[in-house]
Amino acid sequence: MRVFVTAGEPSGDRLGASLMRGLRAQAGEEVSFDGVGGPLMEAEGLRSIFSMDEISIMGIVEILSNYRALKARIRETAQAVIDARPDVLVTVDLPEFSLRVAKIVRERAPDIRIVHYVAPTVWAWRPKRAEKMAAHVDQVLALLPFEPPYMEAAGIRCDFVGHPVAREPVAGAAEVARFRLTHGLGEAPVALVLPGSRRSEVARLGPVFGRTLERVHEARPDLRFVVPAAPAVAGEVQQMAESWPGRAVVIDPRDLGDAALGEKRAAFGAADVALAASGTVSLELAAAGTPMVVAYDMGWLSRQIIGRMLLTDTVTLVNLVSETRAVPEFIGAKCRPEAIAPALLSVLEAPQEQMRALETTMKRLGRDGPSMADRAAAAVLDGLGRG
Repeated sequence: MRVFVTAGEPSGDRLGASLMRGLRAQAGEEVSFDGVGGPLMEAEGLRSIFSMDEISIMGIVEILSNYRALKARIRETAQAVIDARPDVLVTVDLPEFSLRVAKIVRERAPDIRIVHYVAPTVWAWRPKRAEKMAAHVDQVLALLPFEPPYMEAAGIRCDFVGHPVAREPVAGAAEVARFRLTHGLGEAPVALVLPGSRRSEVARLGPVFGRTLERVHEARPDLRFVVPAAPAVAGEVQQMAESWPGRAVVIDPRDLGDAALGEKRAAFGAADVALAASGTVSLELAAAGTPMVVAYDMGWLSRQIIGRMLLTDTVTLVNLVSETRAVPEFIGAKCRPEAIAPALLSVLEAPQEQMRALETTMKRLGRDGPSMADRAAAAVLDGLGRG
C-alpha cells in the first residue's frame, strides 16, 4: 500500500506520524510513505521530498511575501503525488498549501483518493469553504465531534477521529505538590493567567488581564497568579507580569528546556481557575480539569469583520463540544476588566457546573475507547474499501 502524506507544521507532523503508525498497524500489508513532513513523520518512515519548514507559513502577510516560493512547492508536491500514484493522498491541516495541492492532483489524476485531516472551521465562519473542498477532497478527518454534519452537507464524507488533547497526560498529585513547593505557593488557591502565544495577543490582552487581576486581588488577596508563558512571548509576559498584583509566578519555558512541558502540565494541574485567551488552550484546561473564563479582543476593523462573519454565539470549544455555555467568555467589546473579574471570582467560588462540562468535553473528544491513531487509520482504510 502506498500513501502520500503532507504536513507543514509541528501539530500536523504529530497528527501525520500518529496516522502513519495506525495505518501500519491496521493495513495488513506493507505500507510505504512518501510526502512532506517533519521529524516525527520521518521517524515513522516518511521519505520527505523537502523540509516541512519551507511551507510552515503563518499569516496573510507572510504568505504573500513568500508566495512565489510557496507556489513552486505546491506544484512540486502535486507533481510528486501524480508521479507516485499512491493509493491515497492525505493532506494534514495547513489549508493554504494542502488544498491547493489537492486541487491540482484532482484535476490531473482524478483517480487518486484525497483525504484532508482536520476539518476547516466552517461551523464558525465561511461555510462555503466546505463546498469548495468537495470539488477535490473525498474525505475529511475531523477533530471535533460536531463537525461531520457540516462537511457531509457539502457532499464530503467526514469521520470524527478524536482530538489529540483528550489523550495527553495530565499532572499527578506528586507533580502538583512539587510544583507548589518549588514556587512557594503553599496551600493558596491558584489562578492561571494565559494571555496568548502571539505578540499581538499579549500586547492587546496583557493590559486588560492586568487590570482584571487587580480587581480580583482586591476581592481575594489570598489568590496566587501563575503565568505559563508561551516561548515566543516569554520576555514580554515576564516584563508585563512585574506590575501585576499578588507576586505573579511566571513560568518561562526558555529556562526549562525539555522540562518545560512537564512544568506547564503541573501548573495546569495546580490551578483552581484560569483566565485564558480564546483558542485551543480551553481544551488543554478542560483536559486538566481546570475551570476557566475566556477573554479575547482584536482591532476595531477585525471586530467588525469577524462579528459579521461569525455563525455561533460562542467561540469557546468547551462550550461547543459540551453543548453548554458553562465557560463565561468576553469577546471583542465585552473584553473589559469590570466584566471579566466578577466572572472569574464566580467560577472560582462555584466551579461545579463547569466541571461537569469539562468532563463531558473530554469524553466527547475521545478520551476513552480506540486511540486517535486507530480511529484515523480505520477511517482512511474504510474509505479505500480496505476496512
